[in-house]
Amino acid sequence: MAAELKEAGLPWNPHAGCFVWDRDEQIKVPSPFLGRIYFILNLGRFVEILGPVEQIAEKLVWIPTWHQARELNMKMRVTKADISNIFTDDNNTGPAGEILALYRVLLNTILKN
Repeated sequence: MAAELKEAGLPWNPHAGCFVWDRDEQIKVPSPFLGRIYFILNLGRFVEILGPVEQIAEKLVWIPTWHQARELNMKMRVTKADISNIFTDDNNTGPAGEILALYRVLLNTILKN
């Protein structure tokens, strides 16, 4: 779902505190997480490995956290009521269901604009 957000044009400025997916195996250092997921603790290290911030954004897929996804929805003027409605669906329960629902709302909002 994060890859779909990227392909739809979700803006992202790489910075410390972001989880990223290295789907094209650009980073040769093993990931501490499953599935080539990395956490940007030190942006400078990612710049050393991948090049300028623009290249990091191009080469990696940002995986917004729950909090980041909520903030993005608010910035895109998705109302609190719209967000609350997604949590009334039984398929959107639990942490995984909630974040995927937030991603779906983001994707739909990006595609509408």
